[in-house]
Amino acid sequence: MSGVDAASNAPMGNGAGTSNFDDTDPIAAILQVLQKGERFLVCSHTRFDGDAVGSALALGMLLRQMGKRADLVSATRIPDLYRRLPGADSIRTALRVHDRYDAAILLECDGLVRTGLHGLDRQFLINIDHHISGRPFAQVNWIDHQAVSTGEMISRLARAAGAVLTPEMATCLYTTVLTDTGGFCYGTVQESTFALAGDLVRPGADPVAIAQQMYFSVPASKLLLLGTALQRLTREGRLAWLLVTQQDMVRTGAAEEDCEGIVNIALSIAGIEAAFFLRELPDGHVRVSLRSKGELSVAAIAARLGGGGHENAAGCTLEGPLRRAIHQILGELRSALAGFTPVSA
Repeated sequence: MSGVDAASNAPMGNGAGTSNFDDTDPIAAILQVLQKGERFLVCSHTRFDGDAVGSALALGMLLRQMGKRADLVSATRIPDLYRRLPGADSIRTALRVHDRYDAAILLECDGLVRTGLHGLDRQFLINIDHHISGRPFAQVNWIDHQAVSTGEMISRLARAAGAVLTPEMATCLYTTVLTDTGGFCYGTVQESTFALAGDLVRPGADPVAIAQQMYFSVPASKLLLLGTALQRLTREGRLAWLLVTQQDMVRTGAAEEDCEGIVNIALSIAGIEAAFFLRELPDGHVRVSLRSKGELSVAAIAARLGGGGHENAAGCTLEGPLRRAIHQILGELRSALAGFTPVSA
């Protein structure tokens, strides 16, 4: 599919610009747009993760419950890991948005480029994000760095809209919380996180089934890739890293999604405070996943290198070759660790 078609409606605005809404109450501003409009586009960043997929699906369900039309679009295919989520087959793959919607809702993106979609500059934009790297670029911006996932924000939006939290919505939203906290391991977890999880289990989210799907449905190709990465495990003091080449990806038959979570293996080593995983891309660039423990922030490092993410989980893409990318990341992490004292020390 080469694009997304929608009936021509007069848009509520055209392109990104200064908001005409009160950003001190972004939920009310978003609901105002949703209540007035009829047709909406929902999208997130390329290479959908659990938060992106779950948030988009739940928001689509909310919009339909409100009697609206929701077109869910991704510039890249949905990883197989998330294809069993309720409604996942409603997400269409596209590269361009042809017609106008009453609003395009961008989930956890710091700008239009992150979506991989063309034609969004003509739309009225709503920006919903919880990343540290989030920035106001739309007509309506809701950025909450305290939220553990964008899905948490969608659950609050649904509650404010008076929507019924169905088992399908709850399943999608619970998935965002589980995956974006690294299985309740990252520093964003707080008391309210477990209260939210409980609020999602009560309407029908099955925490055991969701966890088994996320963490115990690993394809053989991922294990083969992990074995290759572990052969190159390197440790330097409180740092550890793993890497795979493009040749490794081809030899093991691994897909891009098989790289997800490999960095956590390095971080799990006792005494390690920060870890990174490098994947060589077909075009020679290097994709980097960064992880840390406690109060050591990797989000700032990723942002300096053109990426972004969470305090303890972030990423970026660097120029190759691998040796150059390793040197660049090591320089940043060595500096960060030099002035870092873990709480347990």
